[in-house]
Amino acid sequence: MNGKRIAILGTGANGAAFGADMINAGLDVTFIDQWFAHVEAMRANGLRVEMRDETVTTPIPAFHISDLATMQRLFDVVFLGVKAYDTRWACELIKPLVAQDGLVVGLQNGMTMDDVASIMGPERTLGAVIEVAAGLYEPGVVTRQTGPAGTWFGVGAYDETTVGREAEVTEILQHAGAVEIRDDIRSAKWMKLVVNASEFLPSSILNLPLADAIKIPGIRDVMMAAGREAVRTGLAMGHDLVPIFGSTRIEENDPDHYATVLLDAVLTHWTLPDTKVTTLQDWTKGRRAEVDDINGVVVREQAARDGAAPINARLVEIAHQIESGGIAADPGNADLLLSLLD
Repeated sequence: MNGKRIAILGTGANGAAFGADMINAGLDVTFIDQWFAHVEAMRANGLRVEMRDETVTTPIPAFHISDLATMQRLFDVVFLGVKAYDTRWACELIKPLVAQDGLVVGLQNGMTMDDVASIMGPERTLGAVIEVAAGLYEPGVVTRQTGPAGTWFGVGAYDETTVGREAEVTEILQHAGAVEIRDDIRSAKWMKLVVNASEFLPSSILNLPLADAIKIPGIRDVMMAAGREAVRTGLAMGHDLVPIFGSTRIEENDPDHYATVLLDAVLTHWTLPDTKVTTLQDWTKGRRAEVDDINGVVVREQAARDGAAPINARLVEIAHQIESGGIAADPGNADLLLSLLD
């Protein structure tokens, strides 16, 4: 049994599912979340994780973020499951409860490592990239479409100060999925961002599960165009094309082709008929999505280099219109998306 004191700050679909796996493996895990009803449901009834072949209910030590003000224990490892845009305040909130030699690991979309390191210090920061399909639509109930056997993690040091400490985290995460240590975690995280930039906004703007969105003629082309812009942006930033999702090598050193390979991997291995991307899950709950932390980053990084990412820029504009109530997410937006290719 691992003797580390573990916290998961942000126990949405992914964080809660992973935490339940850890608890069921005998680890000491504390759940902390800002959704009061979710915390209360877990306290009363445990966390129910519904998978294709089984449903597992786990008793959970769950706390609301307001409880941190009176919490006394220190944590050895903190996994962040909050939205990318919540990273900085979440780190400030948990910082007093992280052991001096503790680690903070962002299990998030987007490029959050620098935000974590700026508050926790590089010596307490590790990066991670994940792939899983799960949803949380009811307090205390996670629908996990890919169980531990179908979940993948990549873990890497922020800089030389944490090289060699990756095993401390892989030992924990191995209970929730397959884990690899990655030498270039920044590039790995950007490759995951490429996938997210491809699939999140097009399918959400259509208000459709990913599998249904991809069936509309031309939408796959929109996704691939957004992904290609993201790959080229990453290369301009100094990132490398690196394999993720358990692959060991890249078949062709072709940025445009690799964007397609990544999207196809998600569609083949992590997409069920009813899989809804995170953005659409957020919008369904009336929450702001990570628009500016994924596609928006592509746009900003290109602009910083006097370049442009027109597909991603327009996707961000449409998403902002939806979030402000100007238009509705709807399958009828297909023509609007297809016009981006003109």
